[in-house]
Amino acid sequence: MNAMTPTTSMMIPDHDPGHIPVMREEVLAALAPHDGEVYVDGTFGGGGYACAVLAAASCHVWGIDRDPDAIARGEALSTLLGVAPDGAPRLRMLHGGFGAMGDMLRDAGVASVDGVMLDLGVSSFQIDEAERGFSFRADGPLDMRMGKAGRSAADIVNTAPESELADIFHHYGEERHARRVARAVVEARTSAPLTTTLQLATVIRSVVRADRSGIDPATRSFQGLRIAVNDELGEIERGLTQALDLLAPGGRLVVVAFHSLEDRIVKRVMAAAAGQESGMSRHDPRSMLRGNVKPQFRLAFRKPMQPSDEECRRNPRARSAKLRALLRLSSDDTNTSSHTEYRTNVGVRSVASSDKGTT
Repeated sequence: MNAMTPTTSMMIPDHDPGHIPVMREEVLAALAPHDGEVYVDGTFGGGGYACAVLAAASCHVWGIDRDPDAIARGEALSTLLGVAPDGAPRLRMLHGGFGAMGDMLRDAGVASVDGVMLDLGVSSFQIDEAERGFSFRADGPLDMRMGKAGRSAADIVNTAPESELADIFHHYGEERHARRVARAVVEARTSAPLTTTLQLATVIRSVVRADRSGIDPATRSFQGLRIAVNDELGEIERGLTQALDLLAPGGRLVVVAFHSLEDRIVKRVMAAAAGQESGMSRHDPRSMLRGNVKPQFRLAFRKPMQPSDEECRRNPRARSAKLRALLRLSSDDTNTSSHTEYRTNVGVRSVASSDKGTT
């Protein structure tokens, strides 16, 4: 890793004070930025990862976010960072979902990049701003739209059939009592529309009892609704596919996921790219043919990393994070191993088996 001069590095803030980037040092170590290279922060948020990369190397970062507030933060930061020796801004912003990163970058004249970072899920800014309607910790409009456009959570809650609501709470929120919650929501909205976060949370709590986990009974249903509003799982599928296409030889994809639905997709896509698809069978000729094709990617480490106990104490939102990374092989790479252990000064840590969090 080629460090910048202390003077230049000191001009770059660690992160926006409203957002603490999770596993920042681990992300930086897995990405391994170098001078002159180009990176993508596909979930810019407060710019924590982008700032870390720009402080570590004399490089360029493209920040992508569907939230116009994040774009405004990035543009202000870009002005502060100035331009690189080649005259181009060190940080450039693109407004849109990371699921379309390839199209957006190609429109901007970028054919390939040396690394992509993704921090999945909702950002701290969105959770902390009651008017965005992501959290029930403070009352706010039932919105949840990351891009401030399209169908809101209130639209879904007040118009979707009971069966659709049950599917959302069950499949996306992993709520065991999804049908019970959907039925209660439909009954409640017959009296008056549900328009605020606390109204919905109260309805959910009336039919779902608190359990030993300590998680608020409304958490899972709120998660499911947020994922549905923003098509988050579809966005992850599209984003990972486009990221793989964008990576130049030697490039790295680094992803931080926060719950099992996200991590499951990341694990599956990375394993397939590295030639480790499950279900390979000697009785299936097509499977055998796929297995004979040398993979273009390699897993950076066998198991996902998780934040240290110290980081979890400092930032409880980090406790369910899982980091996975993938390396695009060079055309002359002679290493036939399907993956390698990537060890850094932050170490390799196994993940806990459960996801815990609050909305």
